[in-house]
Amino acid sequence: MTAPHTPSTDWKEVIAPDEATRFADYAKQFADIQARKSQKYGNGRALHRKQLTAAHGRLQVLDGLPAFAAQGLFAKPGEYDVWVRLSNGAMDKAKDRQPDIRGFALRVLGVQGDSALGHGPAVSQDFALINHAQFAFKKSDEFVEFVVAASHGGGALIKHLGKRYGWLAVPGRILETIKTFGKPFGGFAATAMHSAAPIASGPYAVRVRLVPAASNGAPSQGSQDDWNADFSGRLKGQDLHWDLQLQPYVSEAITPIEDATVDWPTPYTTVARLTLPKQDTALDATFAKQVEAAVFDPWQALAAHRPLGDVMRARKVVYFASQQGRGVTEGS
Repeated sequence: MTAPHTPSTDWKEVIAPDEATRFADYAKQFADIQARKSQKYGNGRALHRKQLTAAHGRLQVLDGLPAFAAQGLFAKPGEYDVWVRLSNGAMDKAKDRQPDIRGFALRVLGVQGDSALGHGPAVSQDFALINHAQFAFKKSDEFVEFVVAASHGGGALIKHLGKRYGWLAVPGRILETIKTFGKPFGGFAATAMHSAAPIASGPYAVRVRLVPAASNGAPSQGSQDDWNADFSGRLKGQDLHWDLQLQPYVSEAITPIEDATVDWPTPYTTVARLTLPKQDTALDATFAKQVEAAVFDPWQALAAHRPLGDVMRARKVVYFASQQGRGVTEGS
């Protein structure tokens, strides 16, 4: 009998026949949001518009990994240069105190292998991580409709919730939204970050987690007005460290590919260590601008780490439209 948490290659994606049409429509809607917000704030992303910090470091891939993890980037030990972009998740450049999703994006440079997009060699292996272990929406259509409505203000959002879920369900949906966006956050140096949705790991499927080292310091108290000051203040005084971990798919019942609301229960394995050496992020404005202009996209990846599931497939189309709207291309 197979153990309940034994990594399996018996996963599959379920692609609806109308996906291409729907995703193209999502891209148009996000492009419209991005254009409207860029008129207000200047050229920028549709979501995660407010960059908080840009930093550089190294990722050390470990040796002796189990088969499900020893794939692609993690197939053999090595060290890679890394760019980091920390951000608030909103479409507006709001104050840090405002409840929000927080983003920790990694761009691993110098990788070798085919691109997940099928455009020849991969230019980097990107990981787009957030401070939630799972998404609040099962499918991309729910998320897109929520964001589009929210972009038009609170009244439009309430109207959308009533139309989609029924007016009796609106108070509960509002409470869920407040709980999601208001999740306590202890700062980027002390809070675990997650891919929330799966990616391939060769023939396996995995989710990704970034776990801060205890040496980074305790979660912040009273830093919600300036998350950059908290993070950059720590980094100015010491090296910061994280474990990069993978958790495997084992079965559709336990670790579904297409339902992004499920927090997989399988154990994590540390596959690499991220180090940001002591640096003064305020001194390198040129690098900060370079990071802000760059692509951080889970589809800018090795073919061995192709993103999986409905949410990730929608991201492929929507992120590309966002990049076009910012005037950047893959590899930027």
